[in-house]
Amino acid sequence: MSQPNYKRTRLACYVSYFTMSSIFSLPPLLFVTFREMYGISYTLLGTLVLVNFCTQLSVDLIFSFFSSHFNVHKIVKVMPLITSAGLALYAIVPTLFPDYAYAGLLLGTVIFSISAGLSEVLLSPVIAALPSENPQRDMSMLHSLYAFGVFTIVLVSTLFLKLFGTQNWMYLTLLLAALPVFAAVLFMTSPMPDMTSSDSSADGKRAGKKTVGLALCIACIFFGSCAENAMSNWISGYMENALHIDKAVGDILGMAMFAILLGGARISYARWGKNICAVLLTGMIGAAVCYLIAGLSTSTIPAFLACILTGVFTAMLWPGTLIMMEENIPDVGVAAYALMAAGGDLGASIAPQLLGIVVDQVSASEFAAQLGGKLSLSTEQIGMKAGMLVTALFPICGTVLLIFIIRYFRKTHTK
Repeated sequence: MSQPNYKRTRLACYVSYFTMSSIFSLPPLLFVTFREMYGISYTLLGTLVLVNFCTQLSVDLIFSFFSSHFNVHKIVKVMPLITSAGLALYAIVPTLFPDYAYAGLLLGTVIFSISAGLSEVLLSPVIAALPSENPQRDMSMLHSLYAFGVFTIVLVSTLFLKLFGTQNWMYLTLLLAALPVFAAVLFMTSPMPDMTSSDSSADGKRAGKKTVGLALCIACIFFGSCAENAMSNWISGYMENALHIDKAVGDILGMAMFAILLGGARISYARWGKNICAVLLTGMIGAAVCYLIAGLSTSTIPAFLACILTGVFTAMLWPGTLIMMEENIPDVGVAAYALMAAGGDLGASIAPQLLGIVVDQVSASEFAAQLGGKLSLSTEQIGMKAGMLVTALFPICGTVLLIFIIRYFRKTHTK
């Protein structure tokens, strides 16, 4: 029997991951529009972000414990259509029923967040299961497309809203809702690889080592996600409020450059990369240095460069940890990828939130007023810099953990 051609399957995964970026990058661009058009408070808009995260984490945990009860192949094929349905409701309900605008936004958020959670849980194991001469390249390429997707969505959305006005935001959303349909068609006309769970016949000692190794990888992806997402969520606000850079310039040179460097580093690893443990260790150390420079420097240029270079150092911390897991823990199964996604999503929520809490608390303190007077900085600038310094603890802890992980896997392989 001839070997199935999985090129279209791989392309479907890439297209699906690229279109998933609209779920994360589009809503924040429309928050001000929603407030002006429908009178929705910032608190309720912030709740949409929380609902997005909680829904994804719930999907991660459900698949962690009950993955054997689902038909993974069928879910992967309909997953892009769930994205389309969520984005369509997000656009249509507020347009047709403006009095129930928030209900439509909330319902749409829940639906496309389910799809986002499924994408994080299932696309990586599908890519890992496909026959490939270089599986590390394929995994890195998959995650690089998310970064380029964010950049593309931000650019297209900005131009669309500038040309046609923010009052026509729903047409932009419907346009983006149509894109995942292409991924669904690709999936439905492509062969799917066998995605078996881990070997249940493994002895207790081997299973115990697997469990410890997986727990270490989950902790590693948590710290890596913290390092990446704290900066990606705060780089715009930091440049505007702490460095006093114009918002438009900060978004273009800051957010866009961060996304480009993030995606570029992942593409580079996909083409030339090897020795993932060394790459992860370098990334954690580099991210820690960038956060420390951003927090300690009183000069604009070093702090600015530190912010955007964080994109390079954090690029492989999420996909690279998946690669490390695959190399050292064979036959992990879908449940392991779900647990890894849960660890990453938890980090993506905790770190930005913690940074914001630190900024608020420090900015309102007497310490900030005194130190700001000595350094000729506002209390908000002191608070922002303090937030960066506290966030540096995540990649520092990740560095220590990675040193232990490398020694642990080296020791288990020699036994």
